[in-house]
Amino acid sequence: MQKINIFDTTLRDGEQSAGVNLNAIEKLEIAKQLERLGVDIMEAGFPASSQGDFLAVQSIARSIRNSSITGLARANKRDIDIAWDALKDSEEPRIHIFLATSPIHMTYKLRKTPDEVLESAVEAVKYAKQRFSHVQWSAEDASRSDKWFLVKIITEVIQAGATVINLPDTVGYSTPKEYGELFSFIRENVPSIDKVILSAHCHDDLGMATANSLAAIENGVRQIEGTINGIGERAGNAALEEIAVALHIRQDYYQAKTGLKLDEIKHTSQLISKLTGMVVPGNKAVVGANAFAHESGIHQDGVLKEASTYEIITPELIGVASNNLVLGKHSGRHAFKQKALELGFELTPEKLKDAFDSFKALTDRKKEVTEDDLFAILTDKQTEQIDVKTYELQSVQVQYGTNNIPTATVVVKSPNGSVLEEAGTGAGSVEAIYNTLSRMIDGPVELKDYKLHSLGSGRDALADAFVKVKFSGVESGGRGSAQDVLEASAKAYLNAINRVIVHEEYKKEKLQV
Repeated sequence: MQKINIFDTTLRDGEQSAGVNLNAIEKLEIAKQLERLGVDIMEAGFPASSQGDFLAVQSIARSIRNSSITGLARANKRDIDIAWDALKDSEEPRIHIFLATSPIHMTYKLRKTPDEVLESAVEAVKYAKQRFSHVQWSAEDASRSDKWFLVKIITEVIQAGATVINLPDTVGYSTPKEYGELFSFIRENVPSIDKVILSAHCHDDLGMATANSLAAIENGVRQIEGTINGIGERAGNAALEEIAVALHIRQDYYQAKTGLKLDEIKHTSQLISKLTGMVVPGNKAVVGANAFAHESGIHQDGVLKEASTYEIITPELIGVASNNLVLGKHSGRHAFKQKALELGFELTPEKLKDAFDSFKALTDRKKEVTEDDLFAILTDKQTEQIDVKTYELQSVQVQYGTNNIPTATVVVKSPNGSVLEEAGTGAGSVEAIYNTLSRMIDGPVELKDYKLHSLGSGRDALADAFVKVKFSGVESGGRGSAQDVLEASAKAYLNAINRVIVHEEYKKEKLQV
């Protein structure tokens, strides 16, 4: 049984999804959950891209001990130096250097000849090898590159010290047969290929990222790169949970396995969906809400008689509890703390108290509190920024009638401590709230996107709102959860504003230092 290393790039390639902007606290929380999931390598970011990314990578490198932390770098000394500064305190520092090798990229993007690209790649790997024991080199757009040029450049970078060679299908162009054959060709024609681990990184533009990744495994690849929930640029990346479960279910065929704790998949998927604001489609393989639902009468009959007739994956395999009810209104603080630890949350005493108070308030209004509800409360509190003064929603009231103009009255505590009260109208209830809030905020706000979905089922399910706004010239995403959809919507709007305020305060601090 071959061991396949899992290289998770949720925090780097995944965060490049349109509309996603995670702060340092959220990135660290995701990193901790990925560590619990058991990923072998975690790409924490692109340290040279910004000061914020550098500090987030540095924080993760200093905190995570059971996964190897890596950062992305272009093939130049500046990027490599910055990556080293961010990663040097990690348990096992490694670097991921990339350089395009396809004719279209070399001609139009890099404006370099193949010989110049080869020289740059070799110099970068040699330089990185002076500090990093693990150097991964990626041939960007490998699936559209000349195979013999790949043989030449891979041979040279291995000689320069590369320990992992990644051949990404950067634009999701390849088919499983073509992608598998590419790795076979490289294995047959690069004489020193047995000295390195081959890695596959697939995008899903044509819907074949998971299939291409599995084809790569069939052709000698021992590292798979991807993201949780398949998030990423454009149509996203290969979904790691799909690959891990496919290898588990079809061990007979692939003769390969990962080291992932499969029963942590559901929680990991939930956390990333909530923090990124990217809702998992109901029909998404493995983690979708309908993955274990059966509508057809024939299917229902078969499953009732024998689950394996139509279920090849059990809910328990990925961590979906058969009984989703967790705590009730009579549950105490100790039981609440233990359940939080079970779910992977280690809150400070102050945040634990706030989370428990929110839980008790929910039990007064909701008959049955589920694990999904608790997960939402704990996530909000764990990622809450409490060291910067921001806007705080105190109350929201909406008057609505089919023949009347919706009117919202909102009370907000401002960052300077004053209490603001304002009323406004809109075409609908949410617009009335947002029009009112925008008048209370110090600066123009432009709403870019708004999404709403329920956490769990039933008429008393929590609502989860996500917004994207432009405030002070910065695009920001915000989240809010509440039983009432209007309260959740107001919280999400202020959360998006507050994230910009926190970011600006943080920048001021760094400039003063």
